[in-house]
Amino acid sequence: MFDTMTITKAVGGLCGALLIYLLGNWVGESLYSMGGGHGEEHAAAYVIDTGSEGAAEPEEEVDFATLMAEADAGAGEKVFGKCRACHKLDGSDATGPHLNGVVGREIGAVGGFAYSGALDQVGDVWSPENLFAFLESPRNAAPGTTMSFAGLNKPADRVNLIAYLESTN
Repeated sequence: MFDTMTITKAVGGLCGALLIYLLGNWVGESLYSMGGGHGEEHAAAYVIDTGSEGAAEPEEEVDFATLMAEADAGAGEKVFGKCRACHKLDGSDATGPHLNGVVGREIGAVGGFAYSGALDQVGDVWSPENLFAFLESPRNAAPGTTMSFAGLNKPADRVNLIAYLESTN
């Protein structure tokens, strides 16, 4: 029933079908291509006038002391969920060093943990102010740090997290 000729015909049919499929794909891309590729500059077809030529209103700066006075450690515990993947509060290190007692601790002081050396740019001690600036964007505060966390954009989240970390000392 299955001799060499039957198997050859089946394989030839599969190869022919694949060839027709690839040829159809190539023709389709040629016909319906929108043009343009990577690296070329494209001009906008039209501009939508919003009436505010980039004049965004500046955000209202709130004093750090005021923010810390209104900080909620309970809300900071929820924010700490973002840190849990790399940091622990039980005194043991994970991907990152343990964070219990971090507020007021010298920067890079956890023994046995290999720091990147970029944290020297932040300061000498993890004061609430230094933590506040670092947690906004670790890569901007300490360029070259191995910490891959993007940061916390909301000032309230940062002060709540700092309040929570202070409560775990």
